[in-house]
Order: sequence, then C-alpha cells, then structure tokens
Amino acid sequence: MSNLQITVSPIDDSNYVSREQASSQQISHCSESAFTAQKQWREVSIAERAKICYKMIDLFVAQKEQIGKELTWMMGRPIRYAQGEVAGMQERALHMIDIAEQSLATVKLEDKPGFTRYIKRVPLGVVFVIAPWNFPYMTAINAIMPAIMAGNSVILKHSAQTPLCAERLYQAFDEAGLPKGVFQFLHLSHDATASLIQDPKIDHVCFTGSVDAGASVEKSAAGRFIGLGLELGGKDPAYIRADVDLDAAVETVIDGAFFNSGQSCCGIERIYVDATIHDQFIEKACALINQYQLGRPDDSNTTLGPMVKASAADFVREQIKQAVAQGATAHIDENNFPMSKPGSAYLAPQLLSNVDHNMMVMTQESFGPVVGVQKVDSDQQAIALMNDSEFGLTASIFTRDIETGIALGEQLETGTFFINRCDYLDPALAWTGVKNSGRGCTLSSMGYEQLTRPKSFHIKTEL
Repeated sequence: MSNLQITVSPIDDSNYVSREQASSQQISHCSESAFTAQKQWREVSIAERAKICYKMIDLFVAQKEQIGKELTWMMGRPIRYAQGEVAGMQERALHMIDIAEQSLATVKLEDKPGFTRYIKRVPLGVVFVIAPWNFPYMTAINAIMPAIMAGNSVILKHSAQTPLCAERLYQAFDEAGLPKGVFQFLHLSHDATASLIQDPKIDHVCFTGSVDAGASVEKSAAGRFIGLGLELGGKDPAYIRADVDLDAAVETVIDGAFFNSGQSCCGIERIYVDATIHDQFIEKACALINQYQLGRPDDSNTTLGPMVKASAADFVREQIKQAVAQGATAHIDENNFPMSKPGSAYLAPQLLSNVDHNMMVMTQESFGPVVGVQKVDSDQQAIALMNDSEFGLTASIFTRDIETGIALGEQLETGTFFINRCDYLDPALAWTGVKNSGRGCTLSSMGYEQLTRPKSFHIKTEL
C-alpha cells in the first residue's frame, strides 16, 4: 500500500503537493526525540523561550507573500485575503508570548508560621497538536505557541489538505534557534495518528475538527488519563434585534457567514431577525451577497473562492435542496455566479428565508456559503432558538441596547458571546465551547492552564 499523501487543489483539481507519510520508525524516533528534548527545554527560562519565539514569528511573517500563495492553492482562500491568516497568527502568537511570564507565575500563598507554601505551573511534557485546514496557521498556533512557551515539546500533525503549513512552522522555529526535538511535525494517516495518541510519551492532545473525529480522538486516548483539548465546530447563531443599526449588522453577519466560503468553525450559520425588520434585512443582505465575486482564488478580483472539495460543496447543495423542498425560499440566483457548477468545488452563496428547525440547514453544521434567516417575534423566542442546537461555540446579538444585550447573552449556551460583532477570536479571551463544540480552551491566560499542571510545594521550615 502506498504511503503517498496527495493534496488536490480546489482551484483546478490539480495535484498541488505530495508527501510521504511517516513510517512507524520515523514516528517512534519523533516521539522519543520530543520526550528527550522536553527534559532540557523545561529548564530554559521563560525569557529565553520568548526570545526564540519572538524571532520565530518575525521569520514567519517575512514569508507572508509565499505563505499566502500556498494557502490559496491548498485550501482555496482568495489571494486577496490569504495573507490575513499570517496577521491573525501573528496577533495570537505575540499575545501568548507576551502573557507567558505572568500566566505561568508561581502562586504564593499567605504566610503560615513555620511553613513555606506555593504552587508552580509545570509543563505536561509532549503535546500532540492535530490541526485543521480551514484556518491552518491560526488554529495551530493557538496550541503550539503556549505549549512551547510553557516548557512542553510539540509534535504537529497537520491536515493532509495543508501539509506545507507544518513545514513552514517548522522552518521558522528551526531558523529561530529552537532546540532540536522541541517542535516537530509528522505527515500521518488516520491509523498512525490514533497510534501516536496511544504512545505513552504523549501527555496531551489538542485537536480541532469534526465531532466524529473528536470522538475518535477520545476513543484513542481512552484509559490513558491524559488531557484533551477538543474544538469540534459549531452552528453559530446571530440575533438581529429591532433597535439595531441595520446596515452595520448586515455587513457584519454576512461577512461572518461567507468569509472563507463559510468554512469557519465560528462562522454565522443561522440568523434570527426581529419580524419588524425582517424584510429589510433580507433585502439589504441579498444586495450585499450579490456583490460577491465567485472565481478562482488566485485571481485578485475574487472575493469568494471554491470550497475545499467538491464533495463538501455537494453536501451544502443537498442542504439547500432539502430546505427548499420543505418550504424555504432561496433568494440568490445561482446564474449570477457562473463559476458555480454542480459537482465542482465552486458554489454560489445562498441565503434562505422561511426556514425552521425541522430543516437540516438550520440544525446540522453546513461549513459552506449558505445561511438561513428565521423571523422571530421576541427576545425570548430568539434565545430559545439560538440555544436549540447540539453546538455552542459562539453566539452574537446585534442591538443598540448593550445592557439588554448582555442580559440576553447570559442566557445563551455558548463559549463566546458577542454584541455587534461575530466570527473573531480575541487572543486575550478564552477560546472554548460547550455541548458538541468541544471541551477545554485555548488562548488567554486560561489557555496556559490546559498545557501545564499545578505542582504544590509544602515546606516545613521549622524543625
């Protein structure tokens, strides 16, 4: 059986890059190297770790033009937006480096006669990061940078769709002078990934992907009693109240729904609009959507690229077809987007109204350029519908009444709550989800708690 891993570009279905998957011997050597290197890396001061990691970011950002081109060809993001991935990764990485000293500081307890007591945060050991293709650098760095800054070593398995991302990260760390073995990558099959999770040298797993794949990660780790960080997607809602700045709300949620061709874990997938402004919202939203330019993502005029695979686009087509058959109204004429063709990765954006929660498009993750808009008559109805989901990653409310908006946000079952914005990660805030959106968190000082363990020191000083 061939171990060749081929990345097919969604631009033109060409074989863009191929790599040999790691052999069992290479995997064993990698985990042994990570285990050995971590014993020395954990003794390096936080200040020295930061010096290397800051340099790594500078070296990485210097390659942003080439990195942007590679992203466009590997996963289809329009070239005009591709370098934004580098900027987002830089923001998150720098913040986690900046806060490391404070986040990892020893907790000193109040004086107790005859005793010294304190709690240190110590690294876990070897962290295995399994990263997705849709935001391949930003999602990966959420775990990689704090893991390394905390004194862990890291093994990265990137998506087979974006293998060059792992190589670019390794190159930047290597050139920055990170000791050998502290950061490594492997191109792995699913079976090899499961086996590595079971390796006793792996102390923690950070995974971003589907619910089914997350369940497989949990199954592979069962009985090992190691930590798991699981970000598993969402069906993120937005609620447009009657008192809203409608133009601003439309601009924000439509971008939140269609950026990256809707292939975002925290993208807006369902919108609830107050009945009094529903028709206005539909009109303005459709006008904006019809301005998108669907085309080859290596064309600088393109604002909406292909989905990552034709099969993913066909899944969304089926959701739309089913919804229309159940009574939904499709507002966007596919003929306005001539690149959209059945059986291809190129898919016209679509906005549906007259939807309800009996429709798959309102309950099952779409991960594509479609959004359903449902009319509501009250805040209470909107909150109930927003919570009526197996997912809980982010939720947004658009309103001029901030106090009421916050009160409504308190009722939402979500990891992140927004008012008047969406689809954004602030690295100073914990990135987390509830229900089937996963468990654990990344980013913020709390992200460091996931990648370290507390070690208590209880010292009797009077003998």
